Amino acid sequence: MLENILEVNGLYKAYANSDFGLNNISFSIPSGSIVGFIGENGAGKTTTMETILGLLRKDSGQIKLFGEEVDSLEGAMKEQVGVVFDHMNFSKDLVVGKLSNVLSNIYQQWDEATFFHYVRHFSLPKKKKIKDFSRGMTMKLALAVAFSHDSKLLILDEATAGLDPVARDEMLDVFLDFVKDREHSILLSSHITTDIEKIADYLVFIKKGRILLRVSKRDLLENYAIVQGKSSEIAKLHNVIAHRDMGDVTEALVADKASLPIELNQLDFSIDAITMLLMKGENHERAIVK
Repeated sequence: MLENILEVNGLYKAYANSDFGLNNISFSIPSGSIVGFIGENGAGKTTTMETILGLLRKDSGQIKLFGEEVDSLEGAMKEQVGVVFDHMNFSKDLVVGKLSNVLSNIYQQWDEATFFHYVRHFSLPKKKKIKDFSRGMTMKLALAVAFSHDSKLLILDEATAGLDPVARDEMLDVFLDFVKDREHSILLSSHITTDIEKIADYLVFIKKGRILLRVSKRDLLENYAIVQGKSSEIAKLHNVIAHRDMGDVTEALVADKASLPIELNQLDFSIDAITMLLMKGENHERAIVK
């Protein structure tokens, strides 16, 4: 079994007449893991995913899927990657059964039984035209498709968007079931950090086209902390990932809470709080990679 299903190393992508681009993006997705990809709108999550898939041409860097360096997905490689973006372009006048017929001519590994298993599981109407689906129903349909052509890696961009809390929770259980054999993996971006906190094994935080932090969730929750103190106190720390001035006090994300001075106040700690501090604060150059 491969150690990493996906490896991205030193990925750069620039745009003419724009300050935005991907700057030295590097991370990996171990087999059997779920990696949460976190950042604000415009941070570079979708651009990174589209570049991995070959929908955008990279300027430099290396992308390896299943141990093989790739520039675009073709043939058997394409079969093994399931993709769900925020907006999917299915033929609007098709019903679910007809869509399965179409996809069976596109994917050599198309599994109609698996597809209709998920159609039933997600309670999708078989005779309703796709153009009449709600956004949540469309996302469920896209996921049913992604699960049904022997995908080993799912790349999911806001795949739980449009789902109510109960449906989201059910979907997260489906994701966990997908990776439990340790041979499948998921790259999941979501603005709903509680979803990522529940199921992700690793976290990648991105801001303005740069990776701020790559860390296992276990390491993050066990060894990191958000502290609050005077700016002079925070300045003395050597393990600061990011800080944010809050008037008379400064908040900081630190990487080694065991070494913190006892007088520093530790705040409530969650993926959401970490995200806010990383996105709104000043980020330090020191890279933390796990």
